[in-house]
Amino acid sequence: MNVLIVGGGGREHALGWKVKQSDKVKNIFFAPGNAGTAALGENLPIGVNDFDGLKAFTVKQNVGLVIVGPEDPLCNGIHDSYAEDDKVTHVVVVGPKKAGALLEGSKDFSKKFMAKHKVPTAKYQTFTKATLEEGKKFLETLSPPYVLKSDGLAGGKGVLIIDDLPTAQTELSGMVCDGKFGTASSSVVIEEFLDGKELSVFVLIDSKGNYKILPTSCDFKRAGDNDTGLNTGGMGAVSPCPFGAEGSDFIKKVENTVIKPTVAGLLSDNLGYTGFLYVGLMNVKNDPFVVEFNARMGDPETEAVMPRITNDLFPLLMSLKDGTLNEHSVDYDSRYACTIMMVSGGYPGSYPKGKVISGAEDVPETSTVFHAGTGVVDGKVVTSGGRVIAVTSLASTLPEAVKQAYTDTAFIKFDGAFYRSDIAKKLCEEFYSS
Repeated sequence: MNVLIVGGGGREHALGWKVKQSDKVKNIFFAPGNAGTAALGENLPIGVNDFDGLKAFTVKQNVGLVIVGPEDPLCNGIHDSYAEDDKVTHVVVVGPKKAGALLEGSKDFSKKFMAKHKVPTAKYQTFTKATLEEGKKFLETLSPPYVLKSDGLAGGKGVLIIDDLPTAQTELSGMVCDGKFGTASSSVVIEEFLDGKELSVFVLIDSKGNYKILPTSCDFKRAGDNDTGLNTGGMGAVSPCPFGAEGSDFIKKVENTVIKPTVAGLLSDNLGYTGFLYVGLMNVKNDPFVVEFNARMGDPETEAVMPRITNDLFPLLMSLKDGTLNEHSVDYDSRYACTIMMVSGGYPGSYPKGKVISGAEDVPETSTVFHAGTGVVDGKVVTSGGRVIAVTSLASTLPEAVKQAYTDTAFIKFDGAFYRSDIAKKLCEEFYSS
C-alpha cells in the first residue's frame, strides 16, 4: 500500500522510519517532508493545510493510509475533509476529526471535557479581555507559581509559569489584551500549579473506542541546561519514563482514572476520534493528573518512542477506521531510549537558516538519526528550522542510552549547532545513583 505522511519534522521522519519497516508498505510520500524523509520516500511540495492538494495526490497515487503528524491540519479539519469527499472517504486517516482535535486546539474545551468525564486535572478558570479584572482577582486566590495557558494553538509556547503575582497579572493582561501569543491567547486558562513529575503517555484509539497504550516518555522543554532558559518544542526525550514505565502500577492507575474515562467520553460525545492521543501527565505523589491533551504524537517524544515498538505498526494504523485495533498488540523493546535534539543557535528565538550539516552519515548504527528542520540546497543538507536533528540511542539502562546518544550526536556538525548537555541527568541521578 502507498502511505502519505503529512508534516515535515522529526516526528514525521520517525513515523515514516517505523512504517517503512512493514512489508505491506510499497511507497511512502511526505508532505512536505525534509532532507531525512527524502531517503525513505518522496517529498512533495504540498503544504500541510492544502487539503485539496493532499486529496488530489491521494487519488492520483492510490494512497490508502494518511498519517497526520502536526496539530494544525488536524485542528483545521483534514480528517473531516477526507471523510466528506467521496473520492477519498475510504482512506484511513490517522488523526481525529476537527471536533476531537479540539482537545488540543482549545485548552478551555479540554478542561470542560475533563470535568464532564471526571478526568483528574488541575483546578482552573478561563478569562478573556472582557473578564481581565476577574482573572487578576482569581490569581490572588492561588498560591505561586501561577500557570497561564493560551486557549488556542501557540506552537507549544503558549504556557507561562510565573513565580510572583504582579508579573502574572501583567502577563495575563499582555496575553488577552495585547495578543502576546496572537489570537491563541485571546482567551487564557489560569490553573492551579501541580507539583510533581511530568511524563507523557501515548494512546492509539480506533473508531469503536478500542485502544492501545504505547511506550511512555519524558521530554525536556527548557532551552538551557539545568532547565533554564525559554520553553521550546523539546530539547530531548527518554522512553520509558523511569517513574512511569509501561506496565507499572502507576500506568495501570493512569489507565483506570485517565485513559478509560477519556476514551469513553470521546465515544459518548461523538467526537470522531481515531488516531494518537498524547496525554501529558503530572505524577503528584503517585496520583496522575492531566496537564494537557494533544491530538497527535509529541515531538521529540516520537523519536524516542518509535524505536521501542518492535512489531509492525502498519496493521494497527490500518485497523483504526474499522474499529479492529483490539485484534492487534503493541510489543515493546525493554531497553531505554534517549533522544538528543540539536538546534540552531538562537533557538527558540531568531536563528539563521541554510547552515550546511555534516557528519550525519557518520553516526554509527548505535544510534538512529531523525531529521527535523533540514532541507537540501545545491545537493547539500542544510538547516531550515530551529530544531534540526534528533539522535536516538537504545541501551539496557538509561545512563548507557544517554551516554551513547551524546557520543553519537557529537559526529554531527553545523555552524551554530547547540544541544543541551544534561538531558536525563537528574533522572539518572535519582534512579541510578549508587
